[in-house]
Amino acid sequence: MDAGKHRQGCRMGPDAYRVAGLEQALSDLGHTVTDIGDTLPDQVDVPDDPHLFSLPDCVGWTQALSRTAQESARQGLPIFMGGDHALSMGTVTGMAAHARHIDRPLFVLWLDAHSDFHTPGSTASGNLHGTPVAYFTGQPGFEAFPPLTSPIPTDRVGMIGLRSVDPAERAALEDDHAMLADMRSIDENGIKAPLMAFLDKVRAANGILHVSLDVDFLDPSIAPAVGTTVPGGATEREAHLVMELLHESSLVCSLDLVELNPFLDERGRTAKLMVDLAASLMGRRIFDRPTRSF
Repeated sequence: MDAGKHRQGCRMGPDAYRVAGLEQALSDLGHTVTDIGDTLPDQVDVPDDPHLFSLPDCVGWTQALSRTAQESARQGLPIFMGGDHALSMGTVTGMAAHARHIDRPLFVLWLDAHSDFHTPGSTASGNLHGTPVAYFTGQPGFEAFPPLTSPIPTDRVGMIGLRSVDPAERAALEDDHAMLADMRSIDENGIKAPLMAFLDKVRAANGILHVSLDVDFLDPSIAPAVGTTVPGGATEREAHLVMELLHESSLVCSLDLVELNPFLDERGRTAKLMVDLAASLMGRRIFDRPTRSF
């Protein structure tokens, strides 16, 4: 999916993950892995909006990905290889429908430099990859998109790694009791404390957890292959710690790997790091990490 923003390249992300060895990394951990291939957007009868980039495509992707998420969740733990972050409009709503089917609440962990809480009416850029959290939490202004059957209350959203958030977005999220951990708080208190507090909340509610990992959660010095770089992101050690703690929680039901733009990468280093992080989430321990040469 490359319809959520003007800068192109994320459509190459899924193949970059394949080339970087995602399937082999997970198979080596003892998992049975099935690559179901690329999803295609539905054809929808939605008119273009001059303020929004590729609105019909984004709506079509949302419908298709929501359906794919529901179907895949019945088979195991789906990993959605992106693609820009607008794909979460479909993956999260599909996982929310699955959670409703099994009668458990869905929580969302958003690992990102941005809160992505704009609406179609508030986004200045017209890029819909900045709107998925607003959509799946049921904010107004998404009439062109599929109606939500299972909106995620904002207090079931946890965000870690924030460092580029508009004041209005932050005020709205704080008013709605989302868990927000920006890099200032992480520098002061570490990354483990907010994550464990959020996982305790998921566990207390007998919930399941969707993890959405944006490349720009990471510092651009270690993950350059993203068009929305913001200095001061998570280190490789911090990111692996998050993934290992998520694995130990046994709460994760699905994973987004988003905003990888291989056109901006350096010899595949970002794709390889994202694969390593996915492997940590799926059970690879610190002692088992491969030595990488670039």
